[in-house]
Amino acid sequence: MSDYRIEPVTDEQLAREQEVQGGLAESTRRLVDAVLRSTVAEEELIAARAEIDALTERLTVSQIPSSYGVSIDPERKSARNYGNAVVGLRNAVAPPLKVIWPESGRARSEFHLGAAYEGPPGLVHGGVSALILDQISGEAAASGGHAGMTGTLTLRYERGTPLGDLYAEAWVDRLDGIKTIVKGEIGDADGPTVRCEGIFIMPRWAREGGDGRPSIFE
Repeated sequence: MSDYRIEPVTDEQLAREQEVQGGLAESTRRLVDAVLRSTVAEEELIAARAEIDALTERLTVSQIPSSYGVSIDPERKSARNYGNAVVGLRNAVAPPLKVIWPESGRARSEFHLGAAYEGPPGLVHGGVSALILDQISGEAAASGGHAGMTGTLTLRYERGTPLGDLYAEAWVDRLDGIKTIVKGEIGDADGPTVRCEGIFIMPRWAREGGDGRPSIFE
């Protein structure tokens, strides 16, 4: 549990983190897209690189020693997973997905994937689809009170997933002891493009909490 830490947070702090840390990550995503698609002269690219290197130096003056991990507020019974590669507020690699839980055992997100997530021309990389379905399926399992680590994740690619506006949805199909079987899909306005089925296994530290949450919530 060394990657989990207790950090109570106020509404004001959360709002400030959204504005400052989330804002920096969003600006960095725009930078990544600009780097990919820019057609400015080489001289401009060289000058931009020097500026980016200078900014990187500013940001590395003070850093945490490793990855972000998860910050937990026991009072709120909530976690800030800001380094996550799919939903992380501070992670410029993440789209990021804003997940909602319309009912117990179900999770959904609507999002946009741009040029940084391309595989085949104009289409989302298949590995990115797997990344997103892994996350949204885990969110569905957790929302039903059965948080788990991915045991298996099987995908069926029904057609190419176009870059642009997409949705991902997952739901608990059934329970089998400490295993939660989840089904899900990614799709666009024309319907599903990738479907999945995953097995999520509740680890010991989560089982000790009694309701699918880490025992440190208790």
